[in-house]
Amino acid sequence: SCVHTENYFVPISEIIAVEETEFNKKQRNIGRWQKMAKLHAFAVHYVKKARNHRWRCSDVTFWCVDEHLCNQWIQALKELLEMQKSRPKQLLVYINPYGGKRQGKRIYEQKVAPLFSLASISTDVVITEHANHAKDNLFEVNIYKYDGVVCVGGDGMFSEVMHGLIGRMQKDSGIDQNNPKASLVQCNIRIGIIPAGSTDCICYSTVGISDPVTSALHIIVGDCQPLDVSSVHHNNTFLKYSVSLLGYGFYGDILKDSEKKRWMGPMRYDYSGFKTFLSHHYYEGTIAYQPAKHTHGSPRDKESCRTGCYICKKSEKQLAEQHKECGLKHEEGEEEWKVIKGQFLAINAVNMSCACPRSPKGLSPAAHLADGSADLILVRKCSRFDFLRYLVRHTNQDDQFDFPFVDVYRVKCFEFTSKLSEDNESNVMDIGKKRFGQFCRDHPACCCNIVNSTWNCDGETLDSSAIEVRVHCQLMKLFARGIEENCKDESAYSQSSVEQLL
Repeated sequence: SCVHTENYFVPISEIIAVEETEFNKKQRNIGRWQKMAKLHAFAVHYVKKARNHRWRCSDVTFWCVDEHLCNQWIQALKELLEMQKSRPKQLLVYINPYGGKRQGKRIYEQKVAPLFSLASISTDVVITEHANHAKDNLFEVNIYKYDGVVCVGGDGMFSEVMHGLIGRMQKDSGIDQNNPKASLVQCNIRIGIIPAGSTDCICYSTVGISDPVTSALHIIVGDCQPLDVSSVHHNNTFLKYSVSLLGYGFYGDILKDSEKKRWMGPMRYDYSGFKTFLSHHYYEGTIAYQPAKHTHGSPRDKESCRTGCYICKKSEKQLAEQHKECGLKHEEGEEEWKVIKGQFLAINAVNMSCACPRSPKGLSPAAHLADGSADLILVRKCSRFDFLRYLVRHTNQDDQFDFPFVDVYRVKCFEFTSKLSEDNESNVMDIGKKRFGQFCRDHPACCCNIVNSTWNCDGETLDSSAIEVRVHCQLMKLFARGIEENCKDESAYSQSSVEQLL
């Protein structure tokens, strides 16, 4: 067979589809090709990698005069694609038509559905009609007939699907989610994120870009990225799961204020952020944590989590060995808890870097997606100017932990109790505190401190002032591969390439 003037090297793992096609007469070379009665052709659709982790679907047409030879090529390539067992064949898709700029349905139908169709993936699509529609639906459908669940929306939509899927797995396995020490069952049904929200932090941190076509192609080729999930409990009651940010103080206050201003759209975060910064509230409490001794990295080692991360692999292995040797409960009883009391402007626990276009390194640049730990960042009470210096470092290349008022620890679990909860005062005192708090809010010039903040759990509010948080190593899986190292030669592929089809 013959192809244009270029040579193509494409790994089988990055071929999307092979199909018979009509030969375009304009493509014929002069001379002998014109004399031939009919040419037989097939098109190979494949992943074309562009800059900044963006993927696109490209295609190349091959042709020859022998119909039998052409069919042999098509058959051989299709058989090779069939052998790619990690690829999904049937997907359950949830679309949030209200999230972000209300473009979810259009993005899916115009950009994603045609690619799924090309790759011969069958889909069952559910348009969500209210909050928790997807979560509730996941407890009812036969999820085991699907190779994955796709959510079209922002981080809120992903959180809903994640809670539904993990909750369903625990229910089917007879595990009580209200038990904070329960060993949860891994969720092997992968989740795909098609970004269409006002915030797409999880997509950005696991793929490297918030782009619907790129995410769709990662789903098609069957990528798999394990992800740590933190469970949040209060008084032996399950509250939420978190995969990105769990923030008290600054980030909790921003979220609480911005929720009242949803009519402003994404701009509400800037407004609430500025307002919260000016208020400069600090909160008193106690944090107890268990260090993640199993992990091979540290929050300040400059080792970013990338595709095939060796730290995640080593940490997973080490954690599995620890559990095998002494069992989860025994191990936790033996290990020492470290306790910190203080006044904090912000308490942040992150399972991933939390990178986004505005903060390319994120809240913790060396946080890992699947090492069974979270990075606990404590920003102690400091001047407004010093806090601004800290916040600005999220946008540049400086070490954001290099301040005397900032501490960071890699942990596998932690507990937080606000001073109000610790004091356990009488009802009369509680009423007095509440009234005093109301007085402060009504009179912003007052310099006293509000007693409690709110937890920001992946963009949703949690009002509990005392929580228990535990990291579950690789509890779920995404249709992603982590962030790839930027390759200088984007056309350099692996040895499993389909050699020149000539």
